[in-house]
Amino acid sequence: MVIYLRVSTSEQAASGLGIEAQRATAVAYAERKGLVVIDEFTDEGISAKNLNGRPGALSALAAVRSRQAEGILVAKMDRLSRSVVDGAGLMESARREGWALHFADLDIDTSTPAGEMAANIIISGSQYERRLISQRTRDALAAKRARGERLGAPVRLPAIVVERILRERQQGNTFQSIADGLTADGVPTSRGNRKWFPSTVRAVTVSKHVGEAGALSAAP
Repeated sequence: MVIYLRVSTSEQAASGLGIEAQRATAVAYAERKGLVVIDEFTDEGISAKNLNGRPGALSALAAVRSRQAEGILVAKMDRLSRSVVDGAGLMESARREGWALHFADLDIDTSTPAGEMAANIIISGSQYERRLISQRTRDALAAKRARGERLGAPVRLPAIVVERILRERQQGNTFQSIADGLTADGVPTSRGNRKWFPSTVRAVTVSKHVGEAGALSAAP
């Protein structure tokens, strides 16, 4: 076997804890099943959305396809794939090309019909759960918009800058002209940038600071 390890964030890669935990799980599985590990491939700080851009995964596949190894062993299924399409494609490649996929956390060997079926069911369930979470998030945001709630982080600007933007907007100036004036005057945005855009100006006009600054601008 060759072991494949992956962590998705730079923080996990720097700590090494995620990699070590996966390695320990995979090695324990190999010992329990009497499998011989000949090599190890790692992708650090890389997502599992697809195989593109994952040199470690591609190297593991090259090892089994060149017959250097008889299979790929991963600690967790989602370390190798997080989608039904990719997961099913890998299992079909393994079946067609004569190598095995082992998922240590599930104790599954996809070289058997039962193992392949179980892996497909679990991958489908995982993708279904992720899509449900995504849909719930979209529905919640849509409900907030419908109630008129403002979304995103509030704009952090001095009241005098917000007042200027509101005053110029009330005078009929466009978002573009206001942005150009702020840029020309060297006024920094809430993120410290020197370049203003119409969308940036518009965001200020709908920020939570508008009520306070609006009252200031309306004062005599």
